[in-house]
Amino acid sequence: MAGYSLDDVNNMYVDVLREIGNIGAGNATTAIASMLQLRINMNVPKVSLLTFQELGSAVCAEDEAIVGIYLEVQEDISGSMMFLMKLDSAHYLVNRLMGRAEDYNEAFDEMDMSALKEIGNIIAGSYLNALSTMTQLTIAPSVPYIAIDMAAAILSVPAIQFGQYGDNALLIETEFGDDVMINGYFILLPDLESYDKILTSLGISL
Repeated sequence: MAGYSLDDVNNMYVDVLREIGNIGAGNATTAIASMLQLRINMNVPKVSLLTFQELGSAVCAEDEAIVGIYLEVQEDISGSMMFLMKLDSAHYLVNRLMGRAEDYNEAFDEMDMSALKEIGNIIAGSYLNALSTMTQLTIAPSVPYIAIDMAAAILSVPAIQFGQYGDNALLIETEFGDDVMINGYFILLPDLESYDKILTSLGISL
């Protein structure tokens, strides 16, 4: 097992992760713009490596309800990933997709949940494709799982994974939209050996 910790992360690695975040966010924005038939602008993503304790406060208050889409990562890299959205952003995206009024705010039905899962799948896939292209590693996501709950409950999933995979997670905060800007949070949690694989494939040695 590799001896990888947050202290080992150098500036070059963070810069590469930021570039992966930029490419992934760009791919995701293009895909969503096509799906919704919109012209969408995107701000530069914010990339951070955080412990779980830092991760909770970086997204939102623990008692705030959010949408969480969870996938396992397989093949050359093992681990898990999540895409998180606040409820107002999730409602806006689904309303645009369904052709509803923007202020429609009823509880999500089965069709809405399916649409959210597909949106999350597209966004997560875009990030994984960017990582796969830059590292030349084969990375495959599992079938996504979706939940709407308080942030503390949603983030308990990666908290459990922390005990298995390591001490740090990659958090990419994206912001995209047209008249309304949408915030999304992408969490990638590779296992310890996968961190080393990513580093090695990028030509970075610690």
